[in-house]
Amino acid sequence: MSAHTTNAPLPPDGEGAPKNGGGLRRSLGFRDLVVYGLLFIAPMAPVGVFGTLDAKSHGAVALVYVIATIAMAFTAFSYAQMVKVVPLAGSVFAYARVGLGNGPGFIAGWMAMLDYLLIPAVAYLFSGIAMHELVPSVSQWVWTTIAVLLTTALNLWGVRPAARVGFAVLALEIVVLLVFVVSAVVVLARDGAERGWLSPLTGDGTQGAFALSAVVGAVSVAVLSYLGFDAIASFAEEVTGGSAKVARAVLFCLALTGVLFVLQTYLVALLSPVSSADLAANPGDQGSAFYSSVDAAVGDWLHDLVAVSKAIGAAFAALAGQAAAGRLLFAMARERRLPRLLSRTESGTPRIALLCAAAVTLVAAVWASRRDDGMDHLVSVVDIGALTAFFLLHASVVGWFAVRRRGGPVSWWRHILVPVLGAAIVVAVIVEASGSAQVVGAIWLGVGLVVLVAQGVRGAPRAP
Repeated sequence: MSAHTTNAPLPPDGEGAPKNGGGLRRSLGFRDLVVYGLLFIAPMAPVGVFGTLDAKSHGAVALVYVIATIAMAFTAFSYAQMVKVVPLAGSVFAYARVGLGNGPGFIAGWMAMLDYLLIPAVAYLFSGIAMHELVPSVSQWVWTTIAVLLTTALNLWGVRPAARVGFAVLALEIVVLLVFVVSAVVVLARDGAERGWLSPLTGDGTQGAFALSAVVGAVSVAVLSYLGFDAIASFAEEVTGGSAKVARAVLFCLALTGVLFVLQTYLVALLSPVSSADLAANPGDQGSAFYSSVDAAVGDWLHDLVAVSKAIGAAFAALAGQAAAGRLLFAMARERRLPRLLSRTESGTPRIALLCAAAVTLVAAVWASRRDDGMDHLVSVVDIGALTAFFLLHASVVGWFAVRRRGGPVSWWRHILVPVLGAAIVVAVIVEASGSAQVVGAIWLGVGLVVLVAQGVRGAPRAP
């Protein structure tokens, strides 16, 4: 069933340049979509938060990621539902428009914009920090700028060439992850585990008996590792073979990253010579806990290999994020919610929107790289935007299928139960977020409401 809900025509279903030069070029396959999703998330995303989650969960860090994967599956399922009926580049912006109305649609896009513009800045900054550690003679902000310029050039080149380069980088990350897994298995087989074999799922016992509340508290942090799989939906107008392929890619990407996250945290927890109680008592050691465990069990060489992989991978995670941000700006401009200039395309690529997204992320990343607390400031605000957009996504499923009844017979579990549970999970994570993140999110939402009122809410969206 077609679900065209905007004034601009959808791009053609076949490959090649779009008609009238006004749309996006369809050239992506299933593999390309998964590459973009995995690049944005990063296969070894738990590296930086392992110590925090281990301390919070009383050692049950692998269980945390099992539950987090299930929790995020509700959101992935809602994306899969909506991308089939609204196969547009705006992703959650387009979904909320048809499911809830133009006003909520704008707010969904506005909140997602906060996430899509700043997550790449965090990734660029992380890459700059890692490269500065390897080459201290070059400042962080210089490495950060180089990363922005390189990945922006690839995005301007086109979505297909960028996906090919991204695939090579992703392959490197996967190889490094496999090297870690094999090395860890060898060490465990030879020397045994530092903790009990089931402790990553049941807790290490150093902070008392297993506590479900501690695991749930850690889950609220772990779900943030998955932010980025939703970016796949932003390429719905550039995929060949129909929107069902996008839905499959979203679900597959989440399932694959869930397996990778559980596997690596399970292994590193077994290797860790430091208990969860010690990590809880020494918060300063949490950020480097993954590397410390690898150093103690395997050696410095694997530490350095993982660090280099993370430095390169972070830059290309930003590439995927920047590409998704450009598509969001393009879609909102096409609906005249942002300056119309951003909706222009050249050879099927929204280059002006990409350049604007790159400019914002460059300023934010360089500013943060020149401050000691820059990373903390950025990380504290990027998550609220995505979570708010996720909430409106779930509401859109109910609005489209159950309230407006535009998707055929209503399924009580697919169209009501799953999105309601997904929305409840999102609300719980927002409540657990830091106070500063909640304040920034509220301010950004307030600005969006002012912009919406200034624009004037258009009438209800046209039915497809």
